[in-house]
Amino acid sequence: MSDTPVIHIVDDDRAAREGLGFLLSSLGLTIASHASAADLLSTLGDQAVGCILADVRMPGMTGLELLEELGRRDCPLPVIMITGHGDVPMAVRAMRAGAMDFFEKPIKGMALVERINEALRISRERAQAISERAQLTQRVDSLTAREGEVARAVLAGRQNKQIAHDLGISLKTVENHRHNAMEKMQASSAADLVRLLVAAGWQAD
Repeated sequence: MSDTPVIHIVDDDRAAREGLGFLLSSLGLTIASHASAADLLSTLGDQAVGCILADVRMPGMTGLELLEELGRRDCPLPVIMITGHGDVPMAVRAMRAGAMDFFEKPIKGMALVERINEALRISRERAQAISERAQLTQRVDSLTAREGEVARAVLAGRQNKQIAHDLGISLKTVENHRHNAMEKMQASSAADLVRLLVAAGWQAD
């Protein structure tokens, strides 16, 4: 997974792709050009940071259909739609499908650049959140079955003595499992452990 921001330009009009590519490359941005939505989907992979500029009217899969497909795939990259034939219903559909913005040709370069910079900021935040969720999942998965039981009891607000009684184990064993769970979860306190478990999607019994 690459951390280098990539601006994906998707447009069947070669001149439009090259014009946008030249503008953005001149600003030091990394560009990837795609002549169709299918080309983008086949090469996108696990790109971590970037955004997508997609023309609305393209042969085959349209830009709006691409936007909807990216949504089904949970693609984290913000999408900015571009068209030479825009209308209000099309803009509304694009926004409802998750588009970050909607530009009509001819595009005002600096206005687009401002939105791209905002898209990259959003993309970095999403990438960070995805990374943190993955790390949290790894920590939860590292808990043994008994550590998980103790951690869930802590989440439910039970004290060590109550947990020992409920699980039929000694207080010392509960303390050891609780310590191990907190260490694996990198929790600094019981409250911190609860916060992390809630963030991981756990619920108290």
